[in-house]
Order: sequence, then structure tokens, then C-alpha cells
Amino acid sequence: MFEIPAALKGIPTSWNGHFFGRDGESLGPLKLNEIDLIRGEARNHDWSAEICPEATINDLDKKAIEKARDEYKKKHPDLQSEVDQWDDIVFLNKAKVTIKGNITNAAIILLGKPESEAFLLPSIAKMSWILRNDQNIGQDYEHFGPPFLLNTSRLFGKIRNLKIRQMPGQSLFPLEIDKYDSYVIREALHNCIAHQDYELCGRINVVEYPDELLFTNLGRFIPKTVENVIKQDAPQEFYRNPWLASAMVNLNMIDTIGSGIKKMFLQQKSRFLPLPEYDLNEHEKVKVTIFGKILDANYTNVLINRSDLDLSMVMALDRIQKKQMVDKDIVNELRKKHLVEGRYPNVYVSSRIAKLTDDKSSYIKNRAFDNQHYKRLILSFIEEYGSASRQDINDLLMDKVSDALSEKQKLSKINNLIYEMSRKDNTISNTGSKRKSRWEKL
Repeated sequence: MFEIPAALKGIPTSWNGHFFGRDGESLGPLKLNEIDLIRGEARNHDWSAEICPEATINDLDKKAIEKARDEYKKKHPDLQSEVDQWDDIVFLNKAKVTIKGNITNAAIILLGKPESEAFLLPSIAKMSWILRNDQNIGQDYEHFGPPFLLNTSRLFGKIRNLKIRQMPGQSLFPLEIDKYDSYVIREALHNCIAHQDYELCGRINVVEYPDELLFTNLGRFIPKTVENVIKQDAPQEFYRNPWLASAMVNLNMIDTIGSGIKKMFLQQKSRFLPLPEYDLNEHEKVKVTIFGKILDANYTNVLINRSDLDLSMVMALDRIQKKQMVDKDIVNELRKKHLVEGRYPNVYVSSRIAKLTDDKSSYIKNRAFDNQHYKRLILSFIEEYGSASRQDINDLLMDKVSDALSEKQKLSKINNLIYEMSRKDNTISNTGSKRKSRWEKL
């Protein structure tokens, strides 16, 4: 005797490899078009857009709504004056958090008061920060519920983002950076929120180890592979929580849907650190590890000296440094570029790329492009060599200043940087003459 329940979440009911359905009072096998119809329901089902019939705007956190307004205005600067004229209901409708004034599951997750989580039952909305040592023994923890818009920052504040100082290979210059990039942490956490399968009734976890962060959320990885996301570099055709994802875009929590993962990889590449690692082997769970240390100095030196490498090549090198399998054709391509050595499959990143050049500024010139970083480059140079002439500073920065500027404009920009550092920041002073400057650190 069989009892056939309704299909759950777009999954037809099966037994012994065959799919069955109810036909009135009878039981019968499902036709192919009926199976496709049921599976299509999963694509059309958006739990995050469902209405909480008993919830009202009074169940949303006032501070979270104020923060949402601020972030919405950052995302839509042309609407700032209009946003200030909207009442809360109009604003939340415009931001696609509520629907015609009705409170959605997405609204509870992002803006709800802590007690409003009860409207989501049996689903839950929880984030957990867990601190563990290198023996995987728990040291501390804290749980966070709604409003996620505020509590993601509180969770972020629990992470110990210390400075790391590395001396990769034979490099003259130490690599001193934050252990974790703030954008990468927030993007990883916000991706967990956007793509969590809340109907599986589990938590989003951020596990902090001494030198890495592990992010986990429930639900299968819809694009199937990270390579698909990187190569496509465009929004997916469908999402698990499209209403929630859309609201998070409007509230400046995630970039345009589909671009965040690639940007995380590019950020780690620019910081010369291992790329994020996605583990999709566990059923209905996505695990992402963010590394806060150098795993292989040769890999780091390749990134420092070969800024021309595209992301696909760096991803292959990253897999090699992590002792993971890489397609033989890709390895052969890396070998032609003198980036790897060894006999396949036991290949490793080459150390020959890390030879020191005669150019004193070769390492420093690989850093970022904002004004504060230019200033740090100058200070790093002076710390290493004791002082810097104007010509040294020109040689250091000329090819890093935007190519959109003429040579005269580049020199003017460098002059402005030196002026700010000496007159406003008080970080350097000229101990030489006006004609032959000798800039030293104060």
C-alpha cells in the first residue's frame, strides 16, 4: 500500500527509481512532461518573496530601516532627495523588500526585530561566528539573528583581522597587509545570506581558524562549478532567493548579482594570497575558505612579478600550490610560460620566476592605485632605503598613475602627493635642497 504525498520543492516522489503521482484516487507513474512540470516549480518557487501574513511594519527594526535608507541612497545617488520624502512603506516597496506593504520573508531576514524570526518558522534565520584553534577546538562563539543588515557588521567585528608581515622568497620588501580583505569577508558572508536554503532549517556559519575563515551555507551551488561563474561573469538565469538577492543589491549588500564571486578572486589575486576555495562535495551545503596567509612563497612571487597573468592562469597555479589536480593541457601551457616545474601530475610552482631585479621599486609598483596607497609606497621606499630623491619617487610612481593622464599631469599628481605628505599629513620632510630634494620619513 502506497501513500503519495505532494511533490516537495519541485522534487517528484520516487520509489525504486520510478516517479509516481496521484491521479484522482489512483496511483500511477508520472509522464515526462509531468516530471518537468514539477521540477519547474522549484525554479519558480521563491521562499524569500513569500508573505508573512501576521507580520506588520512594527515587526521591523527602526535602526535597520534607517540603515537601509542610507545604503539605498548610496546605491541610487540620483534618488537621494526623493528617498527622504518617502515614508517607510513606500521606501521598502521601492527597495523591493516588501510587496505592496506586505512583510516578506526577505524583509524579516534583513530588517526584522530579533523576535520577528518566529514568523519564519519552521525556517530559521541565524548566523553563527565560531572561533577555533589549529586543533579545531572551539574557543568562543556568538549567534546572530535578524536584522541581518545590522548584524553582519557585528559578526564582521568579531573576526580578528590582524596585520600579517611576510617576506616571500628573495623579495627585498616585506608584504604587510591585513590578514583578510574586508570586501572579501563581507561578500562571502552576504553570498551565504543570499543563497542560503532557509527551508532546510539550518544556520549560516563563519568558523574562524588562526589563518583562515570557513563560510558555510545550506543548499546546492546552483551554477554547479566556480569555473562556470568566473567564465560566464554574468547573472545566472535563476536564483534560489531572487527577491532576497534583489533587495540585497538595492541595499548595497552585494554587487550586481553574479559579479561578486569573481571580484573576490581578483581581490585575493591583487593581494598575492591564495584564492578562495569552494568545497561543493557535501550534499546541500556550500563551503568557502578564505586564506589569510601565504601557502607557497613561489606562488606569491609569481603574482608579484607577473601581474599580466589572467585569472584563469592564476586559478590553475592556485590549485597547484594546494596540491590539487589540474588538467594536463593547462599544465603544459603553464610550463611554456616557465611558471611550473616537475613531472605531471606532481608539478609545483616554479621558483625561478622569483629572481630579484635591479629595479628597486619593482615590487612596490605592483600595489594598489588609490592616493593613500601611493603614499604608502613612498613611505615603504623611504623605510627601505633611508631616503628618496624626487627622481626616485618619479621612477616609483610614473607607470602606476593613470595612463589617461599626460606625462606633465602625472608629474603634477606626484607633486601634489608629496605636498600633501609633507604639509598636511606631516609624514615626510625634505632634508635636502629645493633643487636636489632628499625626502626622509618624520
